[in-house]
Amino acid sequence: MTEKLKKSPDITAPEGPVFIIVLDGIGEGRRDDGDAVHLARTPAFDYLDGVALRTQLMAHGTHVGMPSDDDMGNSEVGHNALGAGRVFAQGARLVDQAIASGAIFAGPVWQELTAQNLALGSTLHLIGLLSDGNVHSHMNHIFALIREAHRLGLKRLCLHPLLDGRDVGATTALDYIRPIEACFADLNASGDCDYRIASGGGRMLTTMDRYEADWRIVERGWQAHVLGQGRAFASAEEAITTFRQESPGIGDQSLPAFVVHRDGQPAGTIEDGDTVVFFNFRGDRALEITRAFEEEHFPYFDRQRRPQVIFAGMMQYDGDAQLPTRYLVAPPAISRTMGELIANTGLRQLAVAETQKFGHVTYFWNGNRTGRFNDDLERYIEVPSDRVDFSERPWMKAAEVTDAVLAELAENRYDVVRINFANGDMVGHTGNLEAAIIAVEAVNLCLQRLLPRIAALGGVALITADHGNADQMFQLDKKSGGIARDAKGQTAPLTAHTLNPVPCWFYAPGGQSPWRLDERLSVRRLSNVAATVIRLLGYEPPEDYDPSLLIR
Repeated sequence: MTEKLKKSPDITAPEGPVFIIVLDGIGEGRRDDGDAVHLARTPAFDYLDGVALRTQLMAHGTHVGMPSDDDMGNSEVGHNALGAGRVFAQGARLVDQAIASGAIFAGPVWQELTAQNLALGSTLHLIGLLSDGNVHSHMNHIFALIREAHRLGLKRLCLHPLLDGRDVGATTALDYIRPIEACFADLNASGDCDYRIASGGGRMLTTMDRYEADWRIVERGWQAHVLGQGRAFASAEEAITTFRQESPGIGDQSLPAFVVHRDGQPAGTIEDGDTVVFFNFRGDRALEITRAFEEEHFPYFDRQRRPQVIFAGMMQYDGDAQLPTRYLVAPPAISRTMGELIANTGLRQLAVAETQKFGHVTYFWNGNRTGRFNDDLERYIEVPSDRVDFSERPWMKAAEVTDAVLAELAENRYDVVRINFANGDMVGHTGNLEAAIIAVEAVNLCLQRLLPRIAALGGVALITADHGNADQMFQLDKKSGGIARDAKGQTAPLTAHTLNPVPCWFYAPGGQSPWRLDERLSVRRLSNVAATVIRLLGYEPPEDYDPSLLIR
């Protein structure tokens, strides 16, 4: 039976829509010289501070389903929490649990993969992000796969590392490459196996595109990992050091693709009979390379050849599309999201974002579900993102997203409008403080355009973020807690998300709002937003939802 929301006996919905505006990557920082949010000119934020109810929401660690509170939040889990109204164990925690219990290796997919390798003497290929950022992957998971493969007696294993520099320090690639090489040297010392690094590249240029923003990124990965086509080096370390010498200051995420050669030939192309595991647990940047391996008809680039392999993801990246068909760990089962319940109740919804975050206000918001719940009641608008380094155009498509929202509101009536402004996160990841300041100011300007329209429609708005990023653009000194500086007084960029809480404003223009913050809540987090929106619409949230931030 389709679940619908129950009407509240004592709450009347506003005349206009309830807006949920996500200022992606704009957290509550230290208000220091590395805090782009603090340094930016933000009259809209200042205005909201004076007229709106204001609080902070937790957006990291166990508050969004990560294994510990030392783990950063990210856009995937943040939007899951915002849309689901509850906290679900997320990819990192689920994989940790599966490895600890041994379930991942007892499962049918790992058994199928390794059985083929043992039977044919073929190669197991591991592809994915090599770091301990715990946003898309974790180093510990890679070591676990490698060691179990060796325990089972697999003779050949090739690792194709994608270099991070985004969820971890900007130039830390060798901190992850060297332990892997040491592990391989130890395993290979017996002489009965050959484990090696075969190819790789920076994550923003190789393999890890998302939302079909630039298929050329995936093509570069396919050429390097599968075909062995690309600039040749004797080792991954040689590739990294060479690229850094050629482009001083380059971050790991922007390093070109490379192929490791042995005896003048690629060290590990992917051939018929091999097996492949894409070991990222997060889906958005894993889905396109999955499609390249699995789809028979593939128009996005010339694969040249498509090896007949068994391919598996660490998790299933798209449940509706059943991609990949094989996966090692089941993703969280998220049902009865805010969007689904609102659609079932007959209310109209609008979701708008540019390409870089479009999947977040749709797929992740809806509990990792592709498509709409009701085509007649929901409209999703994607504004194509620029294909440049976002530090070059830090305003991104914020203005165009705003234009699209305002145009749609002029033509149609909606009950719920959700918007994502990607700038704070995408520009924050570049490590460029000046660009991040401009990014925050661009979002602020767009908010200035939206607030009068919200008032004119008789609507209300919850304005928050999914995690921090632009609020801390420099690395901190672990001892002093202040901004880290080298002997010359130079700072080091921080390109990762932060552990900071995020702001949350409730904007109810037009006078006396009956709502106030519920001071009984011991902690406020992203998952409280869904029940808040449902209450604002005049309905009762499900009993298992985290409670509303607001009471009357």
